[in-house]
Amino acid sequence: MALSQSGSTRDHWSSRSAFILAAIGSAVGLGNLWRFPAEAGANGGGAFVLFYIGCVVLIGLPILLSETLIGRHGQASAPESVRRVASASRASPHWDILASMGVLAAFLILSFYCVVGGWVLYYIGVFFVDIFNSGISGGAFTDQSAEQIESLFPTMIGSAGWTVGLDALFLGITLYFVARGVSGGIEFVAKWLMPAFFVLLILITVYGAFGGAFNQTLEYLFTFEPEKLTGPIMLAALGQAFFSLSLGVAGMITYGSYVGRNVNLASTSALISGADTAVALIAGLCIFPIVFSAGLSVSAGPGLMFQTLPHAFQEMPFGSVVGLAFFVMVGFAALTSSVALLEVPVAWMIDKFRVVRVFSAIIVGFGALVLGALAALSFNVLSDWHPLDFIPIFEGQGFFDVLDGLTAKFFMPIGAILTALFIGWVADRKLVDIENGLGGALHLTWLALVRFVCPIALAAILVVGLLPEEEPAEAPDAAEQVEAE
Repeated sequence: MALSQSGSTRDHWSSRSAFILAAIGSAVGLGNLWRFPAEAGANGGGAFVLFYIGCVVLIGLPILLSETLIGRHGQASAPESVRRVASASRASPHWDILASMGVLAAFLILSFYCVVGGWVLYYIGVFFVDIFNSGISGGAFTDQSAEQIESLFPTMIGSAGWTVGLDALFLGITLYFVARGVSGGIEFVAKWLMPAFFVLLILITVYGAFGGAFNQTLEYLFTFEPEKLTGPIMLAALGQAFFSLSLGVAGMITYGSYVGRNVNLASTSALISGADTAVALIAGLCIFPIVFSAGLSVSAGPGLMFQTLPHAFQEMPFGSVVGLAFFVMVGFAALTSSVALLEVPVAWMIDKFRVVRVFSAIIVGFGALVLGALAALSFNVLSDWHPLDFIPIFEGQGFFDVLDGLTAKFFMPIGAILTALFIGWVADRKLVDIENGLGGALHLTWLALVRFVCPIALAAILVVGLLPEEEPAEAPDAAEQVEAE
Protein backbone atom coordinates (compact mmCIF):
# COMPACT_ATOMS: atom_id res chain seq x y z
CA MET A 1 0.00 0.00 0.00
CA ALA A 2 1.34 3.44 -0.88
CA LEU A 3 2.13 6.21 1.53
CA SER A 4 -0.70 8.22 0.05
CA GLN A 5 -3.17 5.70 1.39
CA SER A 6 -1.82 4.59 4.73
CA GLY A 7 1.00 6.86 5.72
CA SER A 8 3.00 3.83 6.88
CA THR A 9 4.71 2.54 3.77
CA ARG A 10 6.11 4.14 0.65
CA ASP A 11 5.72 3.08 -2.94
CA HIS A 12 8.94 2.17 -4.77
CA TRP A 13 10.12 1.44 -8.28
CA SER A 14 9.72 -2.24 -9.05
CA SER A 15 13.25 -2.45 -10.47
CA ARG A 16 16.40 -0.49 -11.27
CA SER A 17 15.43 -0.43 -14.95
CA ALA A 18 12.08 1.14 -14.08
CA PHE A 19 13.85 3.92 -12.18
CA ILE A 20 16.30 4.48 -15.02
CA LEU A 21 13.54 4.72 -17.62
CA ALA A 22 11.52 7.08 -15.42
CA ALA A 23 14.54 9.28 -14.74
CA ILE A 24 15.48 9.39 -18.42
CA GLY A 25 11.89 10.28 -19.22
CA SER A 26 12.07 13.08 -16.69
CA ALA A 27 15.24 14.48 -18.27
CA VAL A 28 14.44 13.94 -21.95
CA GLY A 29 12.09 16.69 -23.02
CA LEU A 30 11.34 19.19 -25.73
CA GLY A 31 14.61 21.07 -25.19
CA ASN A 32 16.58 17.99 -26.26
CA LEU A 33 14.63 17.83 -29.50
CA TRP A 34 14.59 21.43 -30.67
CA ARG A 35 17.22 23.43 -28.82
CA PHE A 36 20.42 21.43 -28.48
CA PRO A 37 20.87 20.31 -32.13
CA ALA A 38 20.37 23.82 -33.53
CA GLU A 39 22.73 25.37 -30.99
CA ALA A 40 25.38 22.73 -31.66
CA GLY A 41 25.28 23.26 -35.42
CA ALA A 42 25.38 27.05 -35.23
CA ASN A 43 28.00 27.36 -32.51
CA GLY A 44 31.01 25.29 -33.37
CA GLY A 45 29.68 21.85 -34.28
CA GLY A 46 31.90 19.15 -32.83
CA ALA A 47 33.69 21.63 -30.55
CA PHE A 48 30.37 22.66 -29.02
CA VAL A 49 29.33 19.01 -28.66
CA LEU A 50 32.56 18.07 -26.88
CA PHE A 51 32.32 21.07 -24.56
CA TYR A 52 28.67 20.24 -23.85
CA ILE A 53 29.54 16.63 -22.98
CA GLY A 54 32.28 17.90 -20.70
CA CYS A 55 29.74 20.13 -18.94
CA VAL A 56 27.38 17.18 -18.50
CA VAL A 57 30.18 15.11 -16.92
CA LEU A 58 31.67 17.85 -14.73
CA ILE A 59 28.52 19.76 -13.75
CA GLY A 60 25.34 17.89 -14.64
CA LEU A 61 26.29 14.42 -13.42
CA PRO A 62 27.61 15.53 -9.99
CA ILE A 63 24.43 17.51 -9.26
CA LEU A 64 22.25 14.68 -10.59
CA LEU A 65 23.95 12.22 -8.22
CA SER A 66 23.67 14.71 -5.34
CA GLU A 67 19.93 15.13 -5.82
CA THR A 68 19.34 11.40 -6.15
CA LEU A 69 21.24 10.50 -3.00
CA ILE A 70 19.27 13.08 -0.98
CA GLY A 71 16.04 11.44 -2.11
CA ARG A 72 17.21 7.87 -1.54
CA HIS A 73 18.39 8.64 1.98
CA GLY A 74 15.30 10.69 2.88
CA GLN A 75 12.65 8.33 1.42
CA ALA A 76 10.15 11.20 1.45
CA SER A 77 9.10 14.27 -0.51
CA ALA A 78 11.95 16.54 -1.58
CA PRO A 79 11.85 19.06 1.33
CA GLU A 80 11.40 16.32 3.93
CA SER A 81 14.27 14.31 2.40
CA VAL A 82 16.57 17.32 2.73
CA ARG A 83 15.49 17.80 6.35
CA ARG A 84 16.28 14.14 7.09
CA VAL A 85 19.75 14.44 5.58
CA ALA A 86 20.27 17.67 7.51
CA SER A 87 19.12 16.02 10.74
CA ALA A 88 21.49 13.08 10.23
CA SER A 89 24.25 15.63 9.58
CA ARG A 90 23.34 17.77 12.63
CA ALA A 91 22.70 20.71 10.33
CA SER A 92 19.92 23.28 10.15
CA PRO A 93 16.60 21.95 8.81
CA HIS A 94 16.25 25.22 6.91
CA TRP A 95 18.40 23.75 4.15
CA ASP A 96 15.07 22.40 2.94
CA ILE A 97 14.73 25.73 1.11
CA LEU A 98 16.72 24.20 -1.76
CA ALA A 99 14.04 21.55 -2.26
CA SER A 100 11.13 23.90 -1.57
CA MET A 101 12.37 26.13 -4.39
CA GLY A 102 12.55 23.03 -6.58
CA VAL A 103 8.97 22.08 -5.75
CA LEU A 104 7.78 25.57 -6.68
CA ALA A 105 9.87 25.54 -9.86
CA ALA A 106 8.46 22.16 -10.90
CA PHE A 107 4.91 23.43 -10.38
CA LEU A 108 5.52 26.60 -12.41
CA ILE A 109 7.25 24.71 -15.23
CA LEU A 110 4.44 22.16 -15.32
CA SER A 111 1.96 25.01 -15.79
CA PHE A 112 3.48 26.25 -19.05
CA TYR A 113 4.99 22.94 -20.18
CA CYS A 114 1.51 21.46 -20.55
CA VAL A 115 0.66 24.36 -22.87
CA VAL A 116 3.44 23.19 -25.20
CA GLY A 117 2.28 19.60 -24.70
CA GLY A 118 -1.09 20.74 -25.98
CA TRP A 119 0.54 22.07 -29.12
CA VAL A 120 2.03 18.60 -29.70
CA LEU A 121 -1.42 17.03 -29.31
CA TYR A 122 -2.74 19.48 -31.90
CA TYR A 123 -0.17 18.35 -34.49
CA ILE A 124 -0.81 14.69 -33.72
CA GLY A 125 -4.43 15.38 -34.59
CA VAL A 126 -3.54 17.42 -37.68
CA PHE A 127 -1.36 14.67 -39.16
CA PHE A 128 -3.89 11.98 -38.28
CA VAL A 129 -6.62 13.89 -40.13
CA ASP A 130 -4.26 14.45 -43.07
CA ILE A 131 -3.62 10.71 -43.36
CA PHE A 132 -7.36 10.05 -43.20
CA ASN A 133 -8.06 12.59 -45.95
CA SER A 134 -5.08 12.05 -48.26
CA GLY A 135 -3.75 8.55 -47.65
CA ILE A 136 -0.36 7.39 -46.44
CA SER A 137 1.86 7.23 -49.50
CA GLY A 138 2.31 10.89 -50.40
CA GLY A 139 3.80 13.89 -48.66
CA ALA A 140 1.98 15.72 -45.90
CA PHE A 141 -0.61 18.41 -46.67
CA THR A 142 -0.45 17.84 -50.43
CA ASP A 143 -3.41 20.14 -51.01
CA GLN A 144 -1.94 23.07 -49.06
CA SER A 145 0.70 25.67 -49.83
CA ALA A 146 3.80 26.21 -47.73
CA GLU A 147 2.25 29.41 -46.38
CA GLN A 148 -0.86 27.53 -45.28
CA ILE A 149 1.20 24.88 -43.51
CA GLU A 150 3.34 27.44 -41.70
CA SER A 151 0.23 29.36 -40.67
CA LEU A 152 -1.18 26.37 -38.78
CA PHE A 153 0.88 27.13 -35.69
CA PRO A 154 0.22 30.90 -35.34
CA THR A 155 -3.46 30.28 -36.06
CA MET A 156 -3.67 27.63 -33.36
CA ILE A 157 -1.87 29.57 -30.63
CA GLY A 158 -3.87 32.64 -31.58
CA SER A 159 -7.07 30.86 -30.55
CA ALA A 160 -7.95 31.01 -26.85
CA GLY A 161 -10.21 27.97 -27.16
CA TRP A 162 -7.58 25.76 -28.79
CA THR A 163 -4.70 26.73 -26.50
CA VAL A 164 -6.60 26.47 -23.21
CA GLY A 165 -8.49 23.32 -24.24
CA LEU A 166 -5.37 21.49 -25.41
CA ASP A 167 -3.49 22.58 -22.28
CA ALA A 168 -6.29 21.12 -20.14
CA LEU A 169 -6.30 17.88 -22.16
CA PHE A 170 -2.55 17.34 -21.85
CA LEU A 171 -2.60 18.21 -18.16
CA GLY A 172 -5.51 15.80 -17.66
CA ILE A 173 -3.54 12.95 -19.22
CA THR A 174 -0.57 13.79 -16.99
CA LEU A 175 -2.78 13.93 -13.89
CA TYR A 176 -4.31 10.54 -14.67
CA PHE A 177 -0.99 8.72 -14.55
CA VAL A 178 0.34 10.56 -11.50
CA ALA A 179 -2.89 9.91 -9.59
CA ARG A 180 -2.37 6.16 -10.14
CA GLY A 181 0.82 6.23 -8.09
CA VAL A 182 4.46 5.35 -8.64
CA SER A 183 4.23 1.68 -9.58
CA GLY A 184 0.73 1.87 -11.03
CA GLY A 185 0.99 5.03 -13.10
CA ILE A 186 4.36 6.79 -13.33
CA GLU A 187 6.28 3.56 -13.83
CA PHE A 188 3.76 2.39 -16.45
CA VAL A 189 4.39 5.56 -18.47
CA ALA A 190 8.16 5.13 -18.20
CA LYS A 191 8.28 1.41 -19.04
CA TRP A 192 6.06 1.71 -22.11
CA LEU A 193 6.53 5.21 -23.49
CA MET A 194 10.31 5.55 -23.18
CA PRO A 195 11.10 2.37 -25.17
CA ALA A 196 8.49 3.46 -27.73
CA PHE A 197 10.12 6.91 -27.85
CA PHE A 198 13.56 5.41 -28.56
CA VAL A 199 12.18 3.08 -31.24
CA LEU A 200 10.45 5.95 -33.04
CA LEU A 201 13.52 8.17 -32.70
CA ILE A 202 15.77 5.54 -34.28
CA LEU A 203 13.28 4.68 -37.04
CA ILE A 204 12.82 8.32 -38.06
CA THR A 205 16.59 8.85 -37.92
CA VAL A 206 17.17 5.85 -40.21
CA TYR A 207 14.47 7.14 -42.56
CA GLY A 208 16.14 10.55 -42.68
CA ALA A 209 19.55 8.98 -43.25
CA PHE A 210 18.36 7.26 -46.41
CA GLY A 211 16.01 9.93 -47.65
CA GLY A 212 17.59 13.18 -46.50
CA ALA A 213 20.81 15.16 -46.49
CA PHE A 214 22.53 13.01 -43.89
CA ASN A 215 26.11 13.86 -44.89
CA GLN A 216 25.34 17.55 -44.66
CA THR A 217 23.83 16.97 -41.22
CA LEU A 218 26.96 15.18 -40.00
CA GLU A 219 29.15 18.02 -41.19
CA TYR A 220 26.81 20.65 -39.75
CA LEU A 221 26.70 19.04 -36.32
CA PHE A 222 30.20 17.62 -35.96
CA THR A 223 32.62 19.80 -37.94
CA PHE A 224 35.16 20.86 -35.33
CA GLU A 225 35.27 24.68 -35.20
CA PRO A 226 36.84 25.67 -31.86
CA GLU A 227 37.13 29.31 -32.94
CA LYS A 228 33.36 29.59 -32.53
CA LEU A 229 33.54 28.62 -28.86
CA THR A 230 33.43 32.10 -27.39
CA GLY A 231 32.72 32.77 -23.73
CA PRO A 232 28.98 33.36 -24.20
CA ILE A 233 28.62 30.21 -26.29
CA MET A 234 30.46 28.11 -23.71
CA LEU A 235 28.11 29.46 -21.04
CA ALA A 236 25.19 28.60 -23.31
CA ALA A 237 26.51 25.03 -23.59
CA LEU A 238 26.90 24.88 -19.81
CA GLY A 239 23.34 26.10 -19.33
CA GLN A 240 22.02 23.60 -21.87
CA ALA A 241 23.80 20.75 -20.07
CA PHE A 242 22.25 21.85 -16.79
CA PHE A 243 18.70 22.42 -18.01
CA SER A 244 18.68 19.35 -20.23
CA LEU A 245 18.99 17.09 -17.17
CA SER A 246 16.08 18.89 -15.44
CA LEU A 247 18.19 19.75 -12.41
CA GLY A 248 17.13 22.20 -9.74
CA VAL A 249 13.44 21.23 -9.79
CA ALA A 250 13.63 18.55 -7.07
CA GLY A 251 12.60 15.94 -9.62
CA MET A 252 15.55 13.64 -9.05
CA ILE A 253 15.23 14.06 -5.28
CA THR A 254 11.61 12.93 -5.57
CA TYR A 255 12.32 10.06 -7.95
CA GLY A 256 15.35 9.10 -5.86
CA SER A 257 13.11 8.70 -2.82
CA TYR A 258 11.47 5.71 -4.50
CA VAL A 259 14.81 3.94 -5.14
CA GLY A 260 15.75 0.84 -3.16
CA ARG A 261 19.04 0.27 -1.35
CA ASN A 262 20.14 -2.30 -3.91
CA VAL A 263 20.64 0.34 -6.63
CA ASN A 264 24.08 1.87 -7.21
CA LEU A 265 23.31 5.55 -7.60
CA ALA A 266 26.61 6.52 -9.23
CA SER A 267 26.40 4.11 -12.18
CA THR A 268 22.67 4.73 -12.54
CA SER A 269 23.15 8.51 -12.64
CA ALA A 270 25.88 8.11 -15.26
CA LEU A 271 23.54 5.99 -17.39
CA ILE A 272 20.75 8.57 -17.08
CA SER A 273 22.94 11.51 -18.08
CA GLY A 274 24.49 9.50 -20.92
CA ALA A 275 21.09 8.56 -22.32
CA ASP A 276 19.90 12.16 -22.11
CA THR A 277 22.97 13.36 -24.04
CA ALA A 278 22.57 10.61 -26.62
CA VAL A 279 18.96 11.65 -27.25
CA ALA A 280 20.06 15.25 -27.83
CA LEU A 281 22.65 14.15 -30.38
CA ILE A 282 20.40 11.65 -32.14
CA ALA A 283 17.66 14.29 -32.30
CA GLY A 284 19.91 16.34 -34.56
CA LEU A 285 20.49 13.31 -36.79
CA CYS A 286 16.74 12.75 -36.83
CA ILE A 287 15.55 16.28 -37.57
CA PHE A 288 18.16 18.01 -39.69
CA PRO A 289 18.35 15.58 -42.65
CA ILE A 290 14.63 16.18 -43.12
CA VAL A 291 15.01 19.96 -42.89
CA PHE A 292 18.11 20.11 -45.08
CA SER A 293 16.69 17.90 -47.81
CA ALA A 294 13.69 20.20 -48.06
CA GLY A 295 15.99 23.22 -48.40
CA LEU A 296 14.56 24.94 -45.34
CA SER A 297 16.18 27.12 -42.70
CA VAL A 298 17.44 25.68 -39.43
CA SER A 299 16.28 27.53 -36.33
CA ALA A 300 16.05 26.75 -32.64
CA GLY A 301 12.83 26.83 -30.70
CA PRO A 302 9.18 26.15 -31.46
CA GLY A 303 9.49 27.44 -35.03
CA LEU A 304 11.69 24.48 -35.98
CA MET A 305 9.27 21.89 -34.64
CA PHE A 306 5.88 23.42 -35.31
CA GLN A 307 6.44 25.29 -38.59
CA THR A 308 9.62 24.19 -40.38
CA LEU A 309 9.23 20.42 -39.90
CA PRO A 310 5.55 20.20 -40.95
CA HIS A 311 6.57 22.01 -44.14
CA ALA A 312 9.50 19.61 -44.62
CA PHE A 313 7.22 16.58 -44.27
CA GLN A 314 5.29 17.86 -47.29
CA GLU A 315 8.28 17.11 -49.51
CA MET A 316 8.77 13.52 -48.30
CA PRO A 317 7.30 10.18 -49.40
CA PHE A 318 4.96 9.00 -46.64
CA GLY A 319 5.36 12.46 -45.15
CA SER A 320 2.07 12.32 -43.23
CA VAL A 321 2.97 9.00 -41.61
CA VAL A 322 6.46 10.20 -40.71
CA GLY A 323 5.01 13.45 -39.38
CA LEU A 324 2.48 11.61 -37.23
CA ALA A 325 5.19 9.27 -35.89
CA PHE A 326 7.43 12.23 -35.14
CA PHE A 327 4.84 14.13 -33.12
CA VAL A 328 3.75 10.98 -31.31
CA MET A 329 7.42 10.55 -30.35
CA VAL A 330 7.59 14.17 -29.16
CA GLY A 331 4.35 13.63 -27.25
CA PHE A 332 5.89 10.67 -25.41
CA ALA A 333 8.89 12.79 -24.40
CA ALA A 334 6.66 15.64 -23.27
CA LEU A 335 4.40 13.35 -21.23
CA THR A 336 7.19 11.57 -19.35
CA SER A 337 8.62 14.98 -18.42
CA SER A 338 5.28 16.45 -17.35
CA VAL A 339 4.54 13.39 -15.22
CA ALA A 340 7.84 13.94 -13.39
CA LEU A 341 7.08 17.64 -12.91
CA LEU A 342 3.62 16.95 -11.47
CA GLU A 343 4.90 14.22 -9.16
CA VAL A 344 7.22 16.68 -7.35
CA PRO A 345 4.49 18.94 -5.86
CA VAL A 346 2.07 16.01 -5.49
CA ALA A 347 4.58 14.07 -3.36
CA TRP A 348 5.23 17.22 -1.31
CA MET A 349 1.53 17.73 -0.67
CA ILE A 350 1.03 14.08 0.33
CA ASP A 351 3.80 14.28 2.93
CA LYS A 352 2.94 17.78 4.13
CA PHE A 353 -0.81 17.41 4.59
CA ARG A 354 -1.20 13.60 4.79
CA VAL A 355 -3.80 13.52 2.04
CA VAL A 356 -4.49 10.74 -0.44
CA ARG A 357 -2.64 10.84 -3.74
CA VAL A 358 -5.71 11.37 -5.93
CA PHE A 359 -6.79 14.42 -3.93
CA SER A 360 -3.28 15.85 -4.01
CA ALA A 361 -3.01 15.34 -7.77
CA ILE A 362 -6.36 17.05 -8.39
CA ILE A 363 -5.49 20.08 -6.22
CA VAL A 364 -2.06 20.56 -7.77
CA GLY A 365 -3.47 19.91 -11.23
CA PHE A 366 -6.16 22.54 -10.76
CA GLY A 367 -3.56 25.12 -9.73
CA ALA A 368 -1.43 24.24 -12.75
CA LEU A 369 -4.49 24.52 -14.98
CA VAL A 370 -5.18 28.07 -13.78
CA LEU A 371 -1.60 29.21 -14.37
CA GLY A 372 -1.43 27.25 -17.61
CA ALA A 373 -4.58 28.93 -18.90
CA LEU A 374 -3.03 32.35 -18.20
CA ALA A 375 0.14 31.22 -20.00
CA ALA A 376 -1.87 29.95 -22.97
CA LEU A 377 -3.89 33.16 -23.13
CA SER A 378 -0.67 35.22 -23.24
CA PHE A 379 -0.48 34.27 -26.93
CA ASN A 380 -3.91 35.68 -27.73
CA VAL A 381 -6.38 37.55 -25.49
CA LEU A 382 -3.75 38.45 -22.85
CA SER A 383 -0.96 39.21 -25.32
CA ASP A 384 -0.71 42.80 -24.04
CA TRP A 385 -0.40 41.75 -20.39
CA HIS A 386 3.20 41.98 -19.17
CA PRO A 387 3.01 41.20 -15.44
CA LEU A 388 6.68 41.87 -14.57
CA ASP A 389 7.33 44.92 -16.74
CA PHE A 390 8.90 46.66 -13.75
CA ILE A 391 11.81 44.15 -13.81
CA PRO A 392 14.15 44.97 -16.73
CA ILE A 393 14.90 41.36 -17.76
CA PHE A 394 11.16 40.61 -17.97
CA GLU A 395 10.11 43.84 -19.64
CA GLY A 396 7.67 43.28 -22.48
CA GLN A 397 7.26 39.54 -21.75
CA GLY A 398 3.93 37.78 -21.55
CA PHE A 399 2.94 35.43 -18.74
CA PHE A 400 4.26 32.31 -20.53
CA ASP A 401 7.72 33.84 -20.91
CA VAL A 402 7.65 35.17 -17.35
CA LEU A 403 7.05 31.67 -15.95
CA ASP A 404 9.82 30.31 -18.16
CA GLY A 405 12.23 33.06 -17.16
CA LEU A 406 11.54 32.89 -13.41
CA THR A 407 12.23 29.17 -13.29
CA ALA A 408 15.20 29.07 -15.66
CA LYS A 409 16.94 32.22 -14.46
CA PHE A 410 16.24 32.09 -10.72
CA PHE A 411 14.75 29.00 -9.12
CA MET A 412 16.64 26.26 -10.96
CA PRO A 413 20.20 27.62 -10.74
CA ILE A 414 19.77 28.85 -7.15
CA GLY A 415 18.32 25.50 -6.08
CA ALA A 416 21.19 23.63 -7.75
CA ILE A 417 23.81 25.91 -6.14
CA LEU A 418 22.31 25.26 -2.72
CA THR A 419 22.27 21.53 -3.45
CA ALA A 420 25.99 21.57 -4.29
CA LEU A 421 26.82 23.54 -1.14
CA PHE A 422 24.63 21.32 1.02
CA ILE A 423 26.06 18.02 -0.20
CA GLY A 424 29.61 19.32 -0.62
CA TRP A 425 30.04 21.16 2.67
CA VAL A 426 27.17 20.40 5.07
CA ALA A 427 25.99 16.79 4.68
CA ASP A 428 27.69 14.17 6.83
CA ARG A 429 30.61 12.63 4.97
CA LYS A 430 29.85 9.06 6.03
CA LEU A 431 26.23 9.44 4.94
CA VAL A 432 27.30 10.77 1.54
CA ASP A 433 29.94 8.05 1.14
CA ILE A 434 27.39 5.32 1.83
CA GLU A 435 24.74 6.74 -0.51
CA ASN A 436 26.72 7.83 -3.56
CA GLY A 437 28.07 4.45 -4.67
CA LEU A 438 31.54 5.81 -5.40
CA GLY A 439 34.90 4.95 -3.92
CA GLY A 440 38.55 5.97 -3.97
CA ALA A 441 39.65 8.52 -6.53
CA LEU A 442 36.22 8.76 -8.14
CA HIS A 443 34.66 9.75 -4.83
CA LEU A 444 37.30 12.43 -4.20
CA THR A 445 36.91 13.78 -7.74
CA TRP A 446 33.12 13.93 -7.42
CA LEU A 447 33.38 15.67 -4.05
CA ALA A 448 35.79 18.27 -5.45
CA LEU A 449 33.44 18.94 -8.37
CA VAL A 450 30.44 19.35 -6.07
CA ARG A 451 32.32 21.58 -3.63
CA PHE A 452 34.13 23.89 -6.01
CA VAL A 453 33.42 23.50 -9.74
CA CYS A 454 29.63 23.13 -9.66
CA PRO A 455 28.85 26.18 -7.47
CA ILE A 456 31.09 28.42 -9.58
CA ALA A 457 29.68 27.18 -12.89
CA LEU A 458 26.08 27.40 -11.67
CA ALA A 459 26.71 30.90 -10.33
CA ALA A 460 27.86 31.86 -13.84
CA ILE A 461 24.56 30.54 -15.25
CA LEU A 462 22.69 32.59 -12.65
CA VAL A 463 24.61 35.80 -13.43
CA VAL A 464 24.31 35.41 -17.19
CA GLY A 465 20.58 34.82 -16.80
CA LEU A 466 20.24 38.24 -15.20
CA LEU A 467 21.97 40.04 -18.07
CA PRO A 468 20.05 41.51 -21.04
CA GLU A 469 19.64 38.94 -23.78
CA GLU A 470 21.59 39.35 -26.99
CA GLU A 471 20.08 38.71 -30.38
CA PRO A 472 20.57 35.00 -31.22
CA ALA A 473 22.92 34.15 -34.06
CA GLU A 474 21.24 33.40 -37.38
CA ALA A 475 21.35 29.71 -38.17
CA PRO A 476 22.50 29.04 -41.74
CA ASP A 477 19.95 28.47 -44.44
CA ALA A 478 19.74 24.77 -45.20
CA ALA A 479 19.75 25.24 -48.95
CA GLU A 480 22.98 27.25 -48.73
CA GLN A 481 24.46 24.61 -46.45
CA VAL A 482 23.74 21.85 -48.95
CA GLU A 483 25.01 23.88 -51.91
CA ALA A 484 28.26 24.54 -50.08
CA GLU A 485 29.06 20.83 -50.07
